[in-house]
Amino acid sequence: MLAAYALPAIVVWTVLGLGLGALPLTGAALVLAVIYAGCYGLQEVTGRLGLPTPGSRWQVPQTMVVGVSGWRRILIWGSILGPGFLTRNPYAGFGLLPIVVATARGAAAGAMLAAVIGLAHGTGRALALLRDARPEAAADPMRLVLTSMYWRAFDGFALLVVAGAAIAACAYQFP
Repeated sequence: MLAAYALPAIVVWTVLGLGLGALPLTGAALVLAVIYAGCYGLQEVTGRLGLPTPGSRWQVPQTMVVGVSGWRRILIWGSILGPGFLTRNPYAGFGLLPIVVATARGAAAGAMLAAVIGLAHGTGRALALLRDARPEAAADPMRLVLTSMYWRAFDGFALLVVAGAAIAACAYQFP
């Protein structure tokens, strides 16, 4: 199951990294990272800015997975959910990832960074599915809500740390 999520994610992210890394976007991407990470970090931590989480609201249609074998269902879900671009991703930190890839200098660096992000994202989504599919998780839906609240706050603090790092990188880049 991990491979069904991680491999498509690695491929999609690597292609994205090749494209973004080949463009001269480093400086603009750093500035955008400061703005995005700062605003969405505050939103995730405080909930007061009223910013919607960026991304798609689309989910995998039931017609694609009903009546198919378990392996085919895993491959469909993995190919769509693993990379993270086509379906709902509830944390604003995901939107920062392509911006971070755009800070890479060169196509090779962009592809390597993006491949690592793809591996981490696809693996993380698969592990979260396995965690949430356990019988004890289904028996306590409030636990899922509390877990989501914890990760939203963690995402916000991580975004604020990235915003600080991006500010430092901007100070170095634009003395």
